[in-house]
Amino acid sequence: MTQALEEPAGKLNGNTASAVGTGGPANCLRRRSAGTLQSVRREPMFRNAGHQYGTAAVDDGSGQGPFWVVKRLDEMTASEWESLCDGCGKCCLEKLEDADSGEISHTNVACRLLDIRRCRCTRYAERQRFVPNCEQLRPDNIRHFPWLPSSCAYRLLAEGRELPWWHHLASGDPELVHRVGASVRGRAVSERRAGPLEHHIVTWPA
Repeated sequence: MTQALEEPAGKLNGNTASAVGTGGPANCLRRRSAGTLQSVRREPMFRNAGHQYGTAAVDDGSGQGPFWVVKRLDEMTASEWESLCDGCGKCCLEKLEDADSGEISHTNVACRLLDIRRCRCTRYAERQRFVPNCEQLRPDNIRHFPWLPSSCAYRLLAEGRELPWWHHLASGDPELVHRVGASVRGRAVSERRAGPLEHHIVTWPA
């Protein structure tokens, strides 16, 4: 029996990750219990529609530092919010959730819409035709997605931590996330070829 979890209610403040980084539908979590997999939900998706990486890493004129240091997530403009995604593609990997313990197992299986070389969605504009339950990450619902990658900028800032040194806002280089091995490039397989998810459990996307 397929069972979908309802997203906890929260006030929409207008900031959504509608165009950042990977540009792909989020990964599908499947509940695992007594040998039966049940579809649970999809993780937030992110895409960047033409943002110039690195250009947002300048002082905003206040003399206090870059926007991600001086602003709360819910104070950011849409473009600032979108620029936080590092384009790693990890949010587009499938996961398994144990129905009894709630434990999350990561896999290296990517959504069929993700270009695993470019780490971008191939059908972003019409993604909901293919993934109707694609979620949107917002400042008010970040904590409802504990399976976000530990390196995710949204998660890090929500937890009061700093961006990693290789993040494009810090480095000015959008390819650095791939060169340091922080993305799915060269490590993921498409769900079209993967077969059973249990055969692809890994730890590196966490």
